[in-house]
Amino acid sequence: MKRLKFRPRAVIFDMDGVIVDSMPYHFLAWYEALRPYGIRVSCFDIYSKEGERWEKTLKNFLKRKNLDPSDKIIKRIFSARKRIFKNKFKRLTFRGAKEFLTCLNKNGYMLGLVTGTPQKEIKEILPKRIEKIFDCIVAGDHVKKGKPHPEPYLEAARILGVGPGECVVVENAPFGIEAAKRAGMYCIALTTSLPREYLKKADIVVENLEEISSLVDRSCRSVSTT
Repeated sequence: MKRLKFRPRAVIFDMDGVIVDSMPYHFLAWYEALRPYGIRVSCFDIYSKEGERWEKTLKNFLKRKNLDPSDKIIKRIFSARKRIFKNKFKRLTFRGAKEFLTCLNKNGYMLGLVTGTPQKEIKEILPKRIEKIFDCIVAGDHVKKGKPHPEPYLEAARILGVGPGECVVVENAPFGIEAAKRAGMYCIALTTSLPREYLKKADIVVENLEEISSLVDRSCRSVSTT
């Protein structure tokens, strides 16, 4: 396993599919909420759009079916999606996530979380014991432009007081990778949602948090497997 050629001051994580194993539940919620409108979505449809503002994602799904993306329909589908997700979601974090984050924090790295999920829903998805480890959280409704625009990651760097070149981003989706690279940040991609061929724009692609700990700080490697 390679090691980074620099020691980052900050490590910035996406949430869904990186810290929390939530992507299958997002797919299920979208699938069930869209089905009454005759819209069939695949896992790839949802996973490949992850990180994008949900309003934009939904409008694209509606337009694909030649349906008018009116405020009424959007509100109705969002309400259904949220209800289904809440009923089905099991708050599961990836193995070793808390221990890895805690180790990075103790070793002096600043930690950020950047997600397209709105602030209110973050609290329903991210366990409190993990949320409090982060030095900053940039939610989907904290910025004007979501991924793949670089604004979310640039905002995290601004809050943390570091330059883009001092950051490492951990992502799992094409839009998030593009946002990180456009922000001028080094990006590590995880194959938790999509195969490697869809993550090629990242600087390096790995399979799990243990591999990331080997890249960033090997002293955290043992804890990331617990």
